[in-house]
Amino acid sequence: MAKQKYYVVWEGKRPGVYGTWAECQAETNHYTGAKYKSYESRSEAEAAFKAGWKGNWGNGAASGAAKGKPGSVYKRSAAAAAEPSEIDYDSISVDVGTRGNPGPVEYKGVDTRTGEVIFSCGPIRKGTNNLGEFLAIVHALALLKKQGSSMTVYSDSANALKWVKQKKVATTLPRDGSTEEIWTLVDRAVHWLQTNTYDNKVLKWQTGEWGEIKADYGRK
Repeated sequence: MAKQKYYVVWEGKRPGVYGTWAECQAETNHYTGAKYKSYESRSEAEAAFKAGWKGNWGNGAASGAAKGKPGSVYKRSAAAAAEPSEIDYDSISVDVGTRGNPGPVEYKGVDTRTGEVIFSCGPIRKGTNNLGEFLAIVHALALLKKQGSSMTVYSDSANALKWVKQKKVATTLPRDGSTEEIWTLVDRAVHWLQTNTYDNKVLKWQTGEWGEIKADYGRK
């Protein structure tokens, strides 16, 4: 039997301590800037809730913070587990907004620390969530290279991150008149990856630990 976990919601629809992941989701889904984390015991969770998120969430962990495992409310792959458990705020976070999948697509990149929009694109007539995420990551990398910046790039899409690493996409979206716009952009992005190098870290945003990515459109 899975061990009971308790979920602290510092910033959500109704902050508090919850005994199930479903309750935590209900209070944090579609809530911009939600902050929540899981703990192994109710006493730890209640202490963390009372102490506030600044010492327990993201990269603000302090030596006196309540000790709970990172909010691993999602199972993480070995690769994800190897990534930093604290947010690098000197970064750009990207996300995509869609109306249907496939459907109209837009994406943006924001300053992870402030939420300020750095770039945006769309709506593109027809595409998919993963293709939009892929374009957003490459857009961020190209912009940062032009600026000579070593900032990190965050995305919450495992597929898009894999495509960037492989320098190619794997999608079932057909090439036809309705998808010509996004395919033109994707082909250009693939070409950029194949003809450029970069030193920036491109990392998976750990939603289960850190809440929704700063660039989230709130359309889930």
